[in-house]
Amino acid sequence: MSDDAKKLTRRDLFRLGAAGAGAMALGGGLVPGLPGTARAGDAAAGGTAADAPLPQVPRKKLGKTGKEIPILLFGGGAKLDPKLDPKLAEGLRFGVDYIDAADCYAGGTCETHVGNFLANHGVKRDKVWITSKSDAHDPTGFESTCRAGIKAMNTNFFDLYFLHALQETNVFTPELEKTVEKMKKEGIIRHFGFSCHDANVAELLTIAAKTPWVDAVMFRYNFREYGDKALNTAMDACAKANVGLIAMKTQSSEVSFADAWQKFQKVGKWSKQQAVLKAVWSDERMTAAVSHMDTMEKLKQNIAAACDKFELGQAEWDALERYAADTRSYACSGCEHLCNPAVDAPVRIGTTLRYLMYHDSYGQAEEARAAFAKLPAAAQRLRDVDFSPANAACPHGVDVVGHMRRAADVFLG
Repeated sequence: MSDDAKKLTRRDLFRLGAAGAGAMALGGGLVPGLPGTARAGDAAAGGTAADAPLPQVPRKKLGKTGKEIPILLFGGGAKLDPKLDPKLAEGLRFGVDYIDAADCYAGGTCETHVGNFLANHGVKRDKVWITSKSDAHDPTGFESTCRAGIKAMNTNFFDLYFLHALQETNVFTPELEKTVEKMKKEGIIRHFGFSCHDANVAELLTIAAKTPWVDAVMFRYNFREYGDKALNTAMDACAKANVGLIAMKTQSSEVSFADAWQKFQKVGKWSKQQAVLKAVWSDERMTAAVSHMDTMEKLKQNIAAACDKFELGQAEWDALERYAADTRSYACSGCEHLCNPAVDAPVRIGTTLRYLMYHDSYGQAEEARAAFAKLPAAAQRLRDVDFSPANAACPHGVDVVGHMRRAADVFLG
């Protein structure tokens, strides 16, 4: 493919920008295939409805599912409009028809609001892929949470259903396998897998590769971990076993010190956020990346990065490596098994810093405080704890003392 063929044309880019400013504001006609739908980008560019369709996000096959999904997935962690979320509608117009939900997202409203959106806009269920998740990992709780989610979303099935935020390695029991098989036969789920983002990601991926009934995994994968030997070995095993791989936490956002990300402003045509997504997409083992797109601007930028087939150049890769090195001490990898034992207090360092990241980098202040408030009372007592041994225990040089001091200020006032 020539360089010119890879580029989005000026008209394509105009239509990407025009969509959010015009047709996305309100009402029907937002989703392809609905009555009264018009291609607002075409009209804004002086074209007609008979012109070529809007650029579509590329698609790849998701492992054992055999189904193609977009390489950019809509993360449902941000609060959605209870009736009409314009970001969901805009994503659908450009082929972002995979919604990543969970029973606990957005204060427990995610599944209901996604269901309302589909119903209110007449989106046919088979035209959108919906993944959801269960925080209950035992067979009975897993099935019960799934059925509650289906009721909340007013649907008949989930395309993919995950064990959410998995840490345990002993959950893949014959009992869970039988439950998953029963749920598939009944038709309430079509595929099964899990999500994970803590320190044992590589171990869990290795297990997934050896477990025939795991169809896909969503896991923490970002530019800080590209050289991790254990992770790459596990990813290779999953790819060989045809386990679909989806990246999450791709931005590897920093906790505290809000100016840390400014070390990487922009190189060439890509912002830092776009560059790290394109880095993930360049890995042939990966099918897609889920993104927390809580604003229309983030959505449009990510769609533009996905639709433009130009790969990162050496300058962008060098910039990411410099950025990773310069900001490593700001980014917690969640390996609490290393730092927690060093501290003489029942705190949850990795979990607390993840909530602080939500507060500082995601702008989810209310949700972060609510999540912290659900920790055991003893884990919330951050004042007067000597965290200096955790600094020494951290293999990445994270300033645990400074970050936990800031966490106390943010969450305890």
